[in-house]
Amino acid sequence: MTRFTVAALHIGRARPFGPSGELSAIDKLPVAGPVMAGASGLAGDEQGDPHRHGGPDKALHAYARAQYPLWARDLPQIAERFHPGAFGENLVVDGATEADVCLGDRWQVGGALLEVSQSRQPCWKLNHRFGLPDMARRVQDSGRTGWYFRVIGPGPIGAGDEAWLRARPFGDWPLTRVGDVLYRDTLDRGALAALAAIPGLPASWQRLAANRLARGEVEDWSARLEPPPAGREGGG
Repeated sequence: MTRFTVAALHIGRARPFGPSGELSAIDKLPVAGPVMAGASGLAGDEQGDPHRHGGPDKALHAYARAQYPLWARDLPQIAERFHPGAFGENLVVDGATEADVCLGDRWQVGGALLEVSQSRQPCWKLNHRFGLPDMARRVQDSGRTGWYFRVIGPGPIGAGDEAWLRARPFGDWPLTRVGDVLYRDTLDRGALAALAAIPGLPASWQRLAANRLARGEVEDWSARLEPPPAGREGGG
């Protein structure tokens, strides 16, 4: 698979979110574009928690359009919530899923050159977003997480733009394999070492792999998947 289409483009402003009112920009709205994509993301897009979201390694969040109907099938009681923008994504991708995209891929998307930096690690704000106490874990377990792009070459992106694969240096690392290492076969030492050795892997993921290798145990996911106690921010 060497091409996909940007079916929709979304940006959002940081606003109070959830029962404790933590800032979040997960509620992103469609824009016709073109919108300038730079190192920190799309012009006009915000992040409620810049420490955990956004930044060069998480400049743009992409999600596959093919997966909304799968969620609606799995959770028919809230089927109407699964629509473009539901997961706080910037790019709604038509024609590719996590199985078709590899770490380090470089894609020409409209006027911008993007690089796949990492899969999304879902956080507890998805629980509030969808009204389910375990939605973040469901996203993690399903593998339908979406992924992040770095912006290597700034430029405009708009809904309807075609994306073309320009380079695939790590074709043996589709994001489905990344998900297996992170969440299923979690202590495969060979796979962890190979993941950590990928050039350009975000520092947080290098630390994750190194810590698993050193300790022989998996990190605690509860702070990311479960809301923090009232009055204290945390998680993703």
